[in-house]
Amino acid sequence: MAKVFRRLVAFFRRSLQARWVAATLIMSTIALVSVGGFLSYSISAGLFETRQQQIMAESARAVVEVQNTFTASTSTDTATLQGLMNTVVPNLESKTTNSSRTVALLRSPGQSNGQYLQSPVSLGLDAGIVPEALREKVRTHASKLLYQSVSIIVGTESHPGLIVGSHIEIPVAGAYELYLVYDLGSAQQTLDFVQSTLVFGGAIMILLIGAVSFYVTGRIVSPVRKAAEVSAQLAAGDLEPRLKDAGDDVIAALGKSFNTMADSMQAKINELSAVSQMQQVFVSDVSHELRTPLTTIKLSAELLQARRDELDPAAVRNLDKLTGQINRFEDLLADLLEISRFDAKSVVGEFEVEDLNGVVGMALAHIQPLADSKGSVLEVDIPNGPVEAEFDPRRVERVLRNLLSNAIEHGEGKPIRIEVGQSPTAVAVTVTDYGVGMTPSQVSRVFDRFWRADPARKRTTGGTGLGLAIALADTTLHNGWLQLVSSPNKGTTFRLTLPRKQAVLFTQSPLPLGRRDS
Repeated sequence: MAKVFRRLVAFFRRSLQARWVAATLIMSTIALVSVGGFLSYSISAGLFETRQQQIMAESARAVVEVQNTFTASTSTDTATLQGLMNTVVPNLESKTTNSSRTVALLRSPGQSNGQYLQSPVSLGLDAGIVPEALREKVRTHASKLLYQSVSIIVGTESHPGLIVGSHIEIPVAGAYELYLVYDLGSAQQTLDFVQSTLVFGGAIMILLIGAVSFYVTGRIVSPVRKAAEVSAQLAAGDLEPRLKDAGDDVIAALGKSFNTMADSMQAKINELSAVSQMQQVFVSDVSHELRTPLTTIKLSAELLQARRDELDPAAVRNLDKLTGQINRFEDLLADLLEISRFDAKSVVGEFEVEDLNGVVGMALAHIQPLADSKGSVLEVDIPNGPVEAEFDPRRVERVLRNLLSNAIEHGEGKPIRIEVGQSPTAVAVTVTDYGVGMTPSQVSRVFDRFWRADPARKRTTGGTGLGLAIALADTTLHNGWLQLVSSPNKGTTFRLTLPRKQAVLFTQSPLPLGRRDS
């Protein structure tokens, strides 16, 4: 049941048409129930009031007739009076297809004078049906017609009824009470028919409203649904689909505006694609063209290095600066060539099963001199035993060296923590520093090419601004994750997560991304 409810909720979340049809049906149902309830109450009250007025008029005539009958009688004989009383009940009884009336002529209690006559009651009528409270009112208000609603048992069914009572004075016999019992079953049947008709008509009306609202909302939602489908195609890279824009209504205006936007976006994307392609070609050509003069300059510097003992101290210092800049220039060209290969989609990973701990150790050994020069302590937490996975060790080591050099550069001499973890489907490495950190806007650009968190920072490590972009490309080549979390003045954590095997998908990293205190 819970599963069905969740599916229903998910369906209503996805379907705009279903939500509006349901809302229309709910509001229409509330309105119809309110109107139907009011009509039912009005009809019920009207039927009861009309029937009550008829009953009171009939009862008034019957009471006058009975009282006149007894008043006109001059007999004082008990038998004669009893016979007269016995004729009253049959004369007042009536039974038609629409209603029935039974009669009870009851002696008022507490009388000590007058002749006692037997109280006649219609056949099948239980005198106990007359409420004692009504009898008390009849005796108290001798000149009034009083009534009370009751339930009458007819066979096995209970019918609504109305009892009308009045005081009757019989010569010689004393005070009596005349009760006329009316069966309102026919009026109730009429009311039931009207109410069932209202319910049936309301149900049909709700179904019709639902069908009409489904059709109307479908006509309205259809262009929106089509726009969503075309938007999804545009987002997926297919820039050709367009919306129909025939007509002059608001839907046509939406289609025209959408198509104009799509045309503008397609033109801009084509323009940017052309610029990007030109840029990639430029970077590739420039990086290849610069290798020859760089090689010549490097050979010349090596010749000078071989004869540095013959140079004066000032020339040696300049030669060392020249060699450092040549090495940095060579790293920049290597990064540019690597980026060009990624842009050309010509990079193929050399995957093999390796111990990640060993690759981490090689990266640490390579970066240790830089850490020593910065005064940063490298704290390592690795599992006992090998952490084996299928990856390209050269590229993974390059990613780790990049992360470590960034951590040392921005760690302000504080400890750098390296942690290795594994799970049945993935392996991971986290690199955490406790330095300057980054703002959210900086984090969003950290993998952009040639971007640096602090352009004014002295580039003591010779960064090219391409390291993290290449690291992200290497990670993507492994079908892995390269993620980070950072806070200003609190530090940064990078997490590299790789699958155990290239054909195996993973949904969770073995290590948390949140930073841990050193």
